Amino acid sequence: MTTTTAHRLSKRIVNTTVILAATLILSGAAGVWGLTTIRQVSSPVMAESTLAALGGLRSIISEIVWFRAERLKDEGKYVELSQLASTLTFLEPHTPEVWSYAAWNLSYNISAMMKSPADRWKWVHAGVKLLRDEGLKLNPDEPELYRELALLFEIKLGADIDSHSEYYREEWREIVKDVAQREAWHELGMDKALMEKIETRYKINDWGDPQLSAVYWAYKGLDYAKGVDQRILAGIIHQARTIYAKRKDAEQAKAKSGY
Repeated sequence: MTTTTAHRLSKRIVNTTVILAATLILSGAAGVWGLTTIRQVSSPVMAESTLAALGGLRSIISEIVWFRAERLKDEGKYVELSQLASTLTFLEPHTPEVWSYAAWNLSYNISAMMKSPADRWKWVHAGVKLLRDEGLKLNPDEPELYRELALLFEIKLGADIDSHSEYYREEWREIVKDVAQREAWHELGMDKALMEKIETRYKINDWGDPQLSAVYWAYKGLDYAKGVDQRILAGIIHQARTIYAKRKDAEQAKAKSGY
């Protein structure tokens, strides 16, 4: 058997197994066992009963999907990888690494393939929402997810590592402006009391700046962090505050100069 033939056969086995898994999921195989515990969250995580019905097959499928995901990443097929990552979040909803992996792919890999700033922003924002609205709702005590979400705000939106970072900040400021006018902070997963606590402690209050969201999520994650995780989150808070202060100083200097 040639290497090419073996590769094609391996790929066919992987695809067949994934299709089998999808068939089991969509057919509602869990009904056979009469299980009815359902997660009240959005897709891709649908039902505890379905996952329970997969039994031992679930871990096998997860390993195969991970293998395929890594190959797609190596091949630069990030859009296909995004679809496969959704399968992983379904199969392993309580594995933080899965959510971090999927969000990173959306916000960094796929967004970089887009030509226009608006299209890039859609993917960056999708990564933020995936972690905030799904990953953290299912895993509210996992410091890794708070860290990854805070880093998205600090670096992808709040720093200038991306040629379109300024555009992302403008879009984020508009979102925050709308939410603030309606006092609907819950739409961003944020608690007003905690925001006020952060404002008082760190003397920062411009929530339209992504760095404040970085501080917010890192600070919230401290409640669940220990050791290295705790130090990393504290470091994010320090860095985000530093970037925020420098930006405010630059804005004030610009205003004074009249330019």
